[in-house]
Amino acid sequence: MGVSTLRITLSEDDIRSLIKGDTDEDRALAAYRLCRRIETSEITEEERHFAEEILRLVVDGAAERVRRALAVTLKSSPNLPADVARKLAHDIEAIALPVLENSPTLTDEDLIEILQDAEPARQLAIARRDSLSAEVTDTLCARGVEPAISTALANVKAIFSQAGLEAALDRFPSSARMKAAMVERPILPLGVTEKLVAMVSGQVFDRLVERHALPPQMAIDLATSTRERATIDLIGQAANQPDLVRFVQQLNLNGRLTPSFVLRALCLGEVKLVEHALAELAGVVHRKAWILVHDGGVMGLRRIYDRAGMPPTLYPAFRTAIDVLHQTEFDGGVADKERFRRRMIERVLTRFQSIPHDDLAYLLEKLDFARLETLDQEGTPGDAPLARTA
Repeated sequence: MGVSTLRITLSEDDIRSLIKGDTDEDRALAAYRLCRRIETSEITEEERHFAEEILRLVVDGAAERVRRALAVTLKSSPNLPADVARKLAHDIEAIALPVLENSPTLTDEDLIEILQDAEPARQLAIARRDSLSAEVTDTLCARGVEPAISTALANVKAIFSQAGLEAALDRFPSSARMKAAMVERPILPLGVTEKLVAMVSGQVFDRLVERHALPPQMAIDLATSTRERATIDLIGQAANQPDLVRFVQQLNLNGRLTPSFVLRALCLGEVKLVEHALAELAGVVHRKAWILVHDGGVMGLRRIYDRAGMPPTLYPAFRTAIDVLHQTEFDGGVADKERFRRRMIERVLTRFQSIPHDDLAYLLEKLDFARLETLDQEGTPGDAPLARTA
């Protein structure tokens, strides 16, 4: 670009000021004029090349105020050279953030490279971009801070993969803001929707069912399943609490003392919970329920089971679990539950043919998880042993 071409908006003195100006203010003003000229004028390729070379000189050696003039003026320009955009993006925050948030010349590779070790402010700037590819959001979900992920989720033009969304949920399972933003996405993979059903409640849960056309019964089943697992965990951690009767009554009042809950509790070794659950459902005292559950014959368990209104299809599973319980030697140590669960898995494989395939797959998965969890936590204080005494 020759000086004659620029004279309407940029004098020879301006060009000299841009390169060798006496003050930062003079150079910043000259840089602004050059940027405006690039943006608003129709210039030839030769002229554009000349202007870009001037920009490179400015970026390499200019003061902060001059570089900021470039960044702010050309932050959204497709005419900002890619190498200049990358330099500005790695500059101090006051200069980098406008470019990171707006520059169309930054590639996905540029953004991913910056996100590898970017501080929160730069992550947020990238998250606020008009659109984001799945490759960029995958990196953001894997390495970004929660506010940046939530900000990107609120952008309908940002594309998210299932792997990215699941990584975000795994890293920030307690973030209500992030889960709410995820629910508001126009489309969610089914696997992510199922995860969210298990993690949200109240209005967010209702919004999830409404917005993503999840069958209400499926949502209820998934939520109930999650609540049951949480309850079993709670009982496992507080096995010695004195008011188990009241706890089971509350479960029943809230409609959570379901057959699948009682079976899962039994297969996870929470025998006292099962005894109290059957007593509550059958309307008998715990002492009587205990006698029937642990009856040496075949009629006691069947009697309390039927009186509790439990489904006939699950009775073989209950019978097998109680048999395994009675055949397992317990020493009152922390390994009791692990031995019981291991034997339960072995018996499930050979004795549970009458259970529907989906229920069997679920049960095997939970039993195996419980076994591994027990092995990992073996020796942890508070892991109460199994009890068969009243």
